[in-house]
Amino acid sequence: MRSRRSFLKSSFIAGISGFSLADAVHTEYNDLSPVRVRFGVITDLHHDLISDGPRRLQGFIDAMKVAKPDFIIQLGDFCVPKSDNQPILDIWNQFDGGKYHVIGNHDIDGGFSHEEVVRFWKSPDKYYSFDLNGYHFIVLNGNEHTPATKPNSYPNSISVEQRHWLRDDIDATKLPVIVYCHQAIDNDLDGLKEGNMLRILFERANQKAGFSKVRLVLSGHHHEDYLNIYNNIHYLQVNSISYQFARSGRKYEFALTEDPIWAMITLYQNGTIRVDGKHSSYKNASEIAANSDYDGYPTVPYISDRIIKIKS
Repeated sequence: MRSRRSFLKSSFIAGISGFSLADAVHTEYNDLSPVRVRFGVITDLHHDLISDGPRRLQGFIDAMKVAKPDFIIQLGDFCVPKSDNQPILDIWNQFDGGKYHVIGNHDIDGGFSHEEVVRFWKSPDKYYSFDLNGYHFIVLNGNEHTPATKPNSYPNSISVEQRHWLRDDIDATKLPVIVYCHQAIDNDLDGLKEGNMLRILFERANQKAGFSKVRLVLSGHHHEDYLNIYNNIHYLQVNSISYQFARSGRKYEFALTEDPIWAMITLYQNGTIRVDGKHSSYKNASEIAANSDYDGYPTVPYISDRIIKIKS
């Protein structure tokens, strides 16, 4: 059963009047240092696969208009770059602040190229980085083809060229780093093929810097809710705004959530990271979903609230 405190958190994030994210930060977590950056995050809308993508995205954008984070970001599997999907971009662009995109494997369904996706979304590039309020943010593209990519399969790789760019980009900044990638870098079952190499790259960057430089790595793709920690680097899986696959005999069904779910991430000056997740329930396949798991993690209709402490 959800507590009243949990309900209030998800309610103010949903934009119900009378609640302020900033007020909640300073009353419930008044021992934390000042806020450096806040961003809203969604992933795996899958507008091209579900019937109510506009409703789900509008719910997120309406909440962000109230909360006013520094920026919003979607972690991939958003929509393919075709003119029929312009209404989705119009909803996304209602937010009057920074807006960032990560390419997902389903965003190139139908033979679209990465370049076409970037142009349609008006994204900075296929992979890129930016600085804001004392943090360095890196967006990766985990959908590149490599010699190991199987024919007729979704690519889930990062090329040698991109890995070299990533190493040099981290090395060039003196700021703490937050990384985004569609496929999980910590999930070797169905995540990024070069995940282990990237984890080593991050750990070596931290050793070289002499402090916890790479702090948080966010991903989507798996439609799960978990946090893994390897050598003081936190890998946060953000659950889908829309659904999870639920096993039914030998096939999978969509377990759709009643309401869209998302997270607000707050980065504090002392290095603490707060995750405010939104909760929902399943409106179909609930019995299947409640007794199912996917990639080894339980199927759940929420994003967990978390406080992440970064060691120096």
